[in-house]
Amino acid sequence: MTPLIKANSTVLFQGDSITDAGRNRADPANLGSGYALLAGAWFGASHPELNVKFLNRGIGGNRAADLRARWKADCLNLKPDWVSILIGINDTWRRYDSGDPTSTKTFEDNYRAILEAIKTNLDSRLIMAEPFVLPYPADRKTWREDLDPKIEVVHKLAEEYQAILLPLDKIFTEALKTQDAAYWTPDGVHPSPAGHALIARTWLRAVEAL
Repeated sequence: MTPLIKANSTVLFQGDSITDAGRNRADPANLGSGYALLAGAWFGASHPELNVKFLNRGIGGNRAADLRARWKADCLNLKPDWVSILIGINDTWRRYDSGDPTSTKTFEDNYRAILEAIKTNLDSRLIMAEPFVLPYPADRKTWREDLDPKIEVVHKLAEEYQAILLPLDKIFTEALKTQDAAYWTPDGVHPSPAGHALIARTWLRAVEAL
């Protein structure tokens, strides 16, 4: 199968700790130990002739507003051909652990700003992933009322900006039919190795590389 990503392209992974995955910030080429590493490694092994470069600029704890604040340095200046974004769970999480909510409108405004910056300054293709939460521990179930509207925003913006949508929340929900939530993520948010592999496989299938 011919992948959508062409020869000598640069692919940028952006987001929060799920994307960050412990990457070495001192090494600009380091992809961390999560789905970005797995996706980049499998793509490179499957299509070495394409010589695709992968970058990871995810930062743990980030919300959409944080991406917006660092977008010039950590996206626009890198001039990627593809930008893959997974953001939103901290916009929900801070409401519950810090009493610092992000409204759906504010989330949309910040997300739209980074997409508009790409549209205005770059000719990049977009991949947008749903933020997700699994029902473990049990209190995560209450997060749905805050997260679900933000997932709807991601769907809306993906359609508007002609992005490839990765339905990760839906995929993890389906995965609960085969294993419990703790198997996929020990805290409902941060994936286990199997969880990261599930994201990577979804990503590779979306770009027709698997």
